[in-house]
Amino acid sequence: MTRAILDAGPLIHLGELDALDALSDVAHAPSAELQTVASALSLDQGEVEALALMEMYPSAIFLTDDAAARLAAEQRGYRVHGTIGLLIRSVRTGCRKPQEVLHILRALPQHSSLFIRPNLLATIIERLEKEWAKNS
Repeated sequence: MTRAILDAGPLIHLGELDALDALSDVAHAPSAELQTVASALSLDQGEVEALALMEMYPSAIFLTDDAAARLAAEQRGYRVHGTIGLLIRSVRTGCRKPQEVLHILRALPQHSSLFIRPNLLATIIERLEKEWAKNS
């Protein structure tokens, strides 16, 4: 197998063209167990490939905003972050200030195609405001 590093573009476009098999010599074949989980959770091919890579590199962080892919990864014991988790993590790592992240989260519905229920987003913002106010 040839190792390859790619961004999501080729996966998205090959998936749209139903031609992901063009990656067969560079992609890790998912285990039978993963194929079963993927089928049960209706994961798309890109998510299956990402989880297959996690089988090879289990100490990596799995980045996804898909709830089913997150569930599959967490069931396998992988560390998982989505967009919101990465934003929160950016405060904890010192990359961003709390107020910057709160501003981004408040603007998320207008500036991102990420789907999140408005009441869930409001709850997250409220909890972060309280947590970060304590630590100021």
